This record gives sequence, structure tokens and C-alpha cells, in this order.
Amino acid sequence: MTINDTVQSGTFLPDMCGVRALFGVVIIGELLAVVLTLAASGTNAGALERLSMMSLFIQWIGLSAAASLCLSRRLLARLPDTAAALVGYLLILMVVYLICEVVWWVINPLSVGTPLVSVSRGDFLVRVLGTSAIVGALVLRYFFVQHHSKQRMVSEAEARLDALQARIRPHFLFNCMNTIASLTRSEPAAAERAIEDLSDLFRASMAEARTLVSFEEEFDLVRGYLNIEALRLGERLRTQWDIAAIPEAVRIPLLTFQPLVENAIYHGIEPLPEGGIIEIRATCEEDCIAVVVSNPLSEAKTPHQSGNRLAQDNVRQRLEAHFGPRGRLDIDTRDGGYYATVTVPYER
Repeated sequence: MTINDTVQSGTFLPDMCGVRALFGVVIIGELLAVVLTLAASGTNAGALERLSMMSLFIQWIGLSAAASLCLSRRLLARLPDTAAALVGYLLILMVVYLICEVVWWVINPLSVGTPLVSVSRGDFLVRVLGTSAIVGALVLRYFFVQHHSKQRMVSEAEARLDALQARIRPHFLFNCMNTIASLTRSEPAAAERAIEDLSDLFRASMAEARTLVSFEEEFDLVRGYLNIEALRLGERLRTQWDIAAIPEAVRIPLLTFQPLVENAIYHGIEPLPEGGIIEIRATCEEDCIAVVVSNPLSEAKTPHQSGNRLAQDNVRQRLEAHFGPRGRLDIDTRDGGYYATVTVPYER
């Protein structure tokens, strides 16, 4: 699951009006009909007819109970889980009782030949209500456990994203502060602009880890960071942008590209005496958007190039947390350049 697959409802009960829930009710009802038929008749000559009648009766009960839970969903959502489970359980039993009464008093006397129900009314009610009570309790228990399991997974995913986000902050803040400190006396105006850019980066780093922003908002942060680094590196740092292909509506995790651009500067531009160009290019395909951040590589081995992959792993894990396997970060080294490609899903 991804971070976007959160539990939206206020109750542990799923949306019984949905197709998936109704399909589950039909499947469970049919399996129950098969089990009861095999237990009562085995595979004798009348088993198929008994199965058809049992299926009709159980599906009637199951779909009616699902409809009652669907109609009372808003009311149940306002109750605590225990109260919602109790009310939902009683609602199911009430629906079962009403259907049993309809079958006994209305449909059964009208049946031609062999009556539909050949036992006494009390025995019929006990059998049906007892079976429904057991099955209903098991189904509600399943919904309850599944709901809290999803909540726990969402909480763990959010905590994991917060931890990843926290690991980003020191990596660029200290570098920016050193640059600003060196400008406060010689170029106070430039230092003031750098502080404004830094405040935007700091505000972004303090945002919730699951925050999604547009590509334009993310690239504005990248430009602010590049402005700060340009004060330190001067003409050694040059950039080329080609991002016109990105649709405006697409959203990505906050601080996806800033760590990659910082890596490009630290491992690619700084070790080269003449500096180099950082290119940011985007392509939009049928079902995804790919953005490549590239920088030149120095032939000589330096401590810069042997640095860890913390920022890349950080970005990769946050993309996977938000988009699942469709969000990824791919790294490639070719033709004297280093290429970090971010791919995110896009539905036209």
C-alpha cells in the first residue's frame, strides 16, 4: 500500500454500497449456501435444488443486511467502534428476523406442493438467527481487525516518512548557513536574499512528510537553493532547465529534487576546478513523468565522490511510500555524466 491509501471512513465498517463490498457479500453467502447444503444433503438427487433455494434465501439476507448497513453508515460513523459494532450487529439480526417472518408467513404458505419451510416456526427462527449470529459476528470481527490493521500500517508509513524527512534537514541547512555567514559583511543584500531562500527551504523541511506539491512549487525551492549555492560557487555553477513537458496537475512529495540537486553540486560540480552544468530535463509519457537531474563527473577520485547515498535512498523510499512501485529513482553513470531519474505515475 502507499501513503495515499489511508483509511478515510470514521468507522471500521467498509462502504457496503460499493461494488467490492457487495461482491464480497455475494461470495460469502454462496460459500455458506454450499457448506450448509453439503452438510444437510450431501450430493444426493435433491442437493442441487436445495442449493438453489438456500442460495436465494442467503443472498436475500446478505444483500438486505448490506443495504441496511449502507443506509445507516453515517450514523455508525459517529459512534465509537464498540458501539458501532454492537449497533451494526443488532441491525443485521433484525433484518434476518424480518426476512424470516416474511418467508414463514407470506412466502411459505403460497408455495405449491412441498412447502419451502418444513420445520416449525420456532425451529426455523432459531436455526436461521443462530447461523446468522455466528456468521455476522465473524464478518464484523474481520472488518474490525482489517480496519485497525490498515490504520496501523498508515501510522507506521507516516512515522517512517517523518523520519526520512527529518534526515533531510541537516544535510542542506548547515551548508546554506555557512554560505550566508560568509556574505553577511561583504554582501549584505545578497545575504538577505539568501536568508529568504533559506527560510523557504526550512519551511519546506518542517512540513508534513506526506505533503504533496506541484512540480512548479518543488522547482521553486530548487531554484532558491541554487541561488544560495551560486553565491558560493559563482560561475562554476551553471544550470539548464527543460521542464515544459510537465503537466500542472501532477503532484510529488515535497523535497524530492532539492536533495538530488545538492548531491549534483557536492559530488559533481565542487570537485571540478572549472565547475560544470546541472541539467534538469523532463519527459511526459503515456502513464508516467520522468525528470532527469544530471551533472558532470570528475575522472579523479575525491572524497566528494565517495560520499554516502543517504539523500538518494531517502528520496527513493519516499517515492515508494507515496506511489508504490510506480514511483522510483534510477541512477546511471555514462559518457562522463551522472544521471538521477525520478519517475512518478501520471494518469491523463
